Parts: sequence; structure tokens; C-alpha cells
Amino acid sequence: MSYNQSRIVIANSFFYPIDSDMKRVNKKSTKATVTNWLKVIVFLLDDVIALIIIILILHFLKIQIPLPIIITEAILLGILLFIIHRAIIPDFRRKPVTGQEGMLGLQGSVIKTLSPIGTVIVEGEHWKAKSADGDVIRTDESIEVVGVDRLTLLVRRKPK
Repeated sequence: MSYNQSRIVIANSFFYPIDSDMKRVNKKSTKATVTNWLKVIVFLLDDVIALIIIILILHFLKIQIPLPIIITEAILLGILLFIIHRAIIPDFRRKPVTGQEGMLGLQGSVIKTLSPIGTVIVEGEHWKAKSADGDVIRTDESIEVVGVDRLTLLVRRKPK
């Protein structure tokens, strides 16, 4: 890969994530990136509205702002948008920690044999559990949560 090609890949990866072999755009990541940018823009809309109101008030009061100050403020606003993007976007990708979605993928161990219903311990809490595939899972075996049905966890043996 030439120097210019690598510059293009790096520049495009900021807006359109590329997969590990750096040859094509990952469509799923691109969609997530666009969605994340839209979320940031929505979060900043109230600030933009406040700025527009301030500019209109200054215009009606016949207060003029010199062009260098406007340019400086536009640059600072751009930097602020970049910093906010870098600070907020990782939170969009973070796994939910509450509710049913937060339980998926957690691991634990069986404390009462699942045949197919028994008891497991996950994150230090005892849960009624059901084997998702109907297999018998013995005491002290490691399990992974694959679903939640009301207050019953659907689990399977932890892949080795």
C-alpha cells in the first residue's frame, strides 16, 4: 500500500470504519457510525438553537461581532464537536448493564442441576434457570446466559 493510499484509508476510516484487512468498508460499522453521528448531532441541537437565539438578539440590538471573532468561535465550536464525539460515542457502543439485555452473555455456574430447570449463580446472585437446549447441566458446570423469560434465565453450557 502506498503512502497516499494509506492516508486515504486513515482519513476514510474516521467516517467509514474499515475491517481488519483494510480493503473494504464494513457496512455494519458504517451504519453504526452514521447512527452515532446523528445521535451526537441531536444532543447538540439545543446548543445550536441557543446560539441562534443569541445571534438573533445581538442582531436586533444592532451589536456587530467582528469577523475574526466569528471565525475563532467557529473553530472552537468545531473542536468542541470533535471532543464531544470522541467522549460520547464509546458510550453508545457499551453493553447495557440493566434489564434483560444486560444479562445476555453473562457467565455463571450451576448450583442445582438443570434438568431442564434448576438454579444457577450469576454475578453473585441466585437465579432460577432453564437449559435452553433441554440438556441436563450438572452442578458446578459453567454456564452462559442466552436469554431471559420473566425471572427465569435461559442458559447453555459455557463453550470451552
